[in-house]
Amino acid sequence: MSLPAVVLELAAATVLLLYAVSLVKAGVEAASGDLVARSVGGGGSRPRAALYGCLVAIGLQSSTAVAMLAAGFAISGALALDVGLAVLLGADLGSALVVKILSFDLHWLAPLLVAVGGLLHLKTHKRKSVEAGRAVLGIGLLLLSLQMIGHATAPLAQSPLLPSAIAFIGKDGLTVMILAALFTWALHSSVAAILLILTFAAKGIVPLDVGIPLILGVNLGGGLIALWLTRGLPVEGRRLPLGNLIFRALFSVAAFILFSLHAPFAWLPGDTVAGKLVNLHVLFNAVLVLVGLVTCGPMARLVRLLTPEAAREGDLTAHASALDRALIDKPAQALAAAAREVLHMGNLITRMLEPVMTVIEAPTPEAVKALRRIDGDIHRAHSEIKLYIAAVNRGVLTEEQSARGIELTEAAIHLEYAGDVVAKSLLQMAEERLAGAGAFSQEGWRELTLLHAAVFSNVRLAANLLVSPDPVIAREMVRQKEHVRRLVEGSSKSHLERLRQGIAASIQSSDMHLEIVRALKEVNSLVTTMAYPRLRETGDLLESRLIPAA
Repeated sequence: MSLPAVVLELAAATVLLLYAVSLVKAGVEAASGDLVARSVGGGGSRPRAALYGCLVAIGLQSSTAVAMLAAGFAISGALALDVGLAVLLGADLGSALVVKILSFDLHWLAPLLVAVGGLLHLKTHKRKSVEAGRAVLGIGLLLLSLQMIGHATAPLAQSPLLPSAIAFIGKDGLTVMILAALFTWALHSSVAAILLILTFAAKGIVPLDVGIPLILGVNLGGGLIALWLTRGLPVEGRRLPLGNLIFRALFSVAAFILFSLHAPFAWLPGDTVAGKLVNLHVLFNAVLVLVGLVTCGPMARLVRLLTPEAAREGDLTAHASALDRALIDKPAQALAAAAREVLHMGNLITRMLEPVMTVIEAPTPEAVKALRRIDGDIHRAHSEIKLYIAAVNRGVLTEEQSARGIELTEAAIHLEYAGDVVAKSLLQMAEERLAGAGAFSQEGWRELTLLHAAVFSNVRLAANLLVSPDPVIAREMVRQKEHVRRLVEGSSKSHLERLRQGIAASIQSSDMHLEIVRALKEVNSLVTTMAYPRLRETGDLLESRLIPAA
């Protein structure tokens, strides 16, 4: 095979590998996006957070995807920094385990996965089956791409040119590590980068003394990807990938120093160079998780020192506005600033909605006043955003910028309305309870808390959508709206049945129960409208639910 043919086949196989990884990620997110989001943002202890991060990364075959989800939860205040760092460390280990699984000889499985996944994706009608088929198809294509890479690299192993070049650069391990980090960042996939290295190692092109700095470089580059993708987010979203990168960098440097001092790495388990390298990758991330679980607290403090906040920490209402009047004549920058303020509104809504059921159940005047203060901040933010975008619109905008301005204005309006619903309806219920209104029935309260949890999940998805306008998140929000609608219908029917049975607690709290249901449903509808622009762009939104007239 000629050199141009080898290069072309290798390039095609690499692109197929990247596409397959993205296909698996999209399929898993679409099939169980809310479960994935709840796992990443669930919080809890550091070991449990690391376990969830590991499992989600295995499902998505991407630690970067987990990092982006975690950044969104950190911005909304739902994920503490030290726990979020544990999530990312677990995700790194999950990504390494994916590579370990794929390093086995699974060529016989590829045709089966492509056939089964393709049939599920093309022939089934249930959404989860279609998206599960997409994920299975992606795994099959991934295995096929590895076979293509192996086939393309076979002639290179017999050519003296590439081995000689690798032997030459292998004399400078630091350069090899830096090049591997940059290569991984350019691919935006540490899984793909590691698999390419392992394939070359399996063909005898990459020896162990070159493979070790390559593996260390890929681990370093994997941290660069998430940091780069979150560079435009608020400081809370940038802290997690920064802390993760510092962890990876410190471990990579420590391991490289051992390598430079000629510490023996031949003890690594594995019968081949490729086997030793993949085990090094898994061991690197496993030890990093164990050390990180103990040191996430100090790392969180270090990251806060490196990325100070403009506002006072701990004050929910303190906020430095991003609406810089000097940017009015620069539409792209001005709209980005407006988007940050809309995100701030979304964060305020999550902080206002999250404790509201606890406040209704056991109200105090101080808690009600604190939530009403947040509502005042939402009103001020909405007014400032509306006037700011109006000023931007007086300039010369492209059609895309004009549409973006309208979208941000509408999002701010819907968030303000949602805040009004919480303040005028749900907080009103808390004040009635303060005044001595009757308690809810046990079954009725359980229904209300389940409904609140579903609505709050959608509000958090809306905050994530503001961070990353991904159609997958938008589709999940619309699906969650349907879930909320079913909960509302079920709760209303059950409540009426309890009234028919004459249950005293249900009779006393009937008006409050129905008002809370109505308010939560309205909040859910308002935030879901923020998903519609993304779905219109992808053609996933029906114009009408009516059956066309004959």
